[in-house]
Amino acid sequence: MIALIQRVSEASVSVDEKVVGEISHGILALIGIEKTDSDELIARMAEKVLRYRIFADQDKRMNLNVMQNSGGVLLVPQFTLVADTTKGLRPSFNGAPPAQASRLFDALVAEMTRFYQPPATGQFGADMEVRSCNDGPVTFWLQTG
Repeated sequence: MIALIQRVSEASVSVDEKVVGEISHGILALIGIEKTDSDELIARMAEKVLRYRIFADQDKRMNLNVMQNSGGVLLVPQFTLVADTTKGLRPSFNGAPPAQASRLFDALVAEMTRFYQPPATGQFGADMEVRSCNDGPVTFWLQTG
């Protein structure tokens, strides 16, 4: 499982020109689910996203996580994160089948809700428009498995 996280001052996701999820400051997390991903990885990824220290403390050091900073979390499913880009000039899409990926994405949302406020989300399988204002910029690639 992959999460590309960005510290944002605001972010939103729309489907058919309607906002389906939005946050003010916090983390925008683009989530890619691989074929080999399973339920065992859900808790670890939720912990990484929620506890990764990317917010400044009083000394301006990245020492606080999103919960300590009272930030929001916006999770957006993105199958292109797991594309194979090693050959040629066109990606190969070998991610988890849609049913498996959708189930694991929903499980990640549920797991994060257990430890913090419910995350805002994009819509699985939809053509989404994501808007964000990257703060820093601060972007990290997190991976489990």
